[in-house]
Parts: sequence; structure tokens; C-alpha cells
Amino acid sequence: MSAPLEARAEVWLAPWPNAQHLLRARDWLLVLEPRAPLALRLAALTHDAERNFPGSPRQLPERPAADRAYRDAHQARSAEVVDAWLADQGAGLALRRSVTAMVGVHEWGGWPEADLLQAADSISFLEVNADQAARWRHDHGQSAARIAEQFDWMYTRITVQRARDLARPLHEHAREMLAGAQTRASPATSPAGSSRKSGSSRSASSAPAGE
Repeated sequence: MSAPLEARAEVWLAPWPNAQHLLRARDWLLVLEPRAPLALRLAALTHDAERNFPGSPRQLPERPAADRAYRDAHQARSAEVVDAWLADQGAGLALRRSVTAMVGVHEWGGWPEADLLQAADSISFLEVNADQAARWRHDHGQSAARIAEQFDWMYTRITVQRARDLARPLHEHAREMLAGAQTRASPATSPAGSSRKSGSSRSASSAPAGE
């Protein structure tokens, strides 16, 4: 008997650089909604899938965190990648449509399940990726102000109150870690401002992982 689809999704994403972020997004989703349906769990596990395949849209470091053109291109491409994988796994059309609809709006939400997905994404981002701030400055040429903006946007976009409450200490910690990275950075060596489960959150695309 084949493994359940959710387990196969975990195997699919396991080698990806942003696997930890995706796994933790699913975990946080289940904290927010323990009875989350399969489609929503799959959307949480796969929402950033496109970043692990060549051709990802590029987010320029000078563009704002909420850059609509980049965000829309990213989530649309992820929906296409996930739909192709689900089809290959023999998933039914109704499930494919439900998963890809949520993946295709995960940056903005828009209805209760999509809002939960967005919230779980934000909490996982703040938990998993906060300690990457110094490396983003070095690897992606982002200023400290731009990284702070990213942390703030990932927090303030959350519309689910319980999720915002859970995210608050993670957001505060992320800002503290960024301030500490700035303090440790030497102008001569670093640009000014630059689970719990196994896996690195470094993204294969030009954008920092999980952004």
C-alpha cells in the first residue's frame, strides 16, 4: 500500500534547503487548527515549493518586503509546481484545486483556511529564519533596515489573532537577533545592514529562504 499523500509530501521536500521552514509551517498550522484538513496541511508543506526548482522569480534587495509583483509570481509558480506533483501522485482534481488555490494566495490569505496558511507561514518564518539575518546581509545584499522590514511584515500581515499572539515573541526575538548581528558585524567585513526538525532553511533561489 502506498504511503499517505502527506507522508509522500514530506519525503518530496526533505532534500530541499527550505524543508525545515515548510515542516514547521505545517506544525504551526496544526497548533492553530488541530483538525486542519488534508488540503490545508499539504498547502502548508508545499507553499514555497517553486524555490527549489530553477527559474524562480527574483526578488531584488531594494524592493519592499510586500512587493506584489514578486509575491504573486512566487505563489503562482509554487501552485503550478505543487499541482504537477499532486497530479503525478494521482491526487483527485478536487484536492488539487483546493491545495493549489491556497498555495496560490499564501502570501495574502483571503478566506479562513488561506488566512491560517498565511499565519502558519509567518510564524514558521520568524521561528526558523530569524537567525539567518546576518547571512542575508552578506549573501543577498539586503540592508538591516530591509531585513527588519521583512520581519515586521511577516508579523503584521497575520490576521488570525491567536496566531499573532504566538508570533509576537518570535517577532521580538527576530528583531533582537538582527540588532545583535548588527552589533557584531564589522564594517570592514560585512556590508552595513546587510523542530526541531532537520534541514537547512537556506533557499535555492535568489530570495532568502521562506521569504
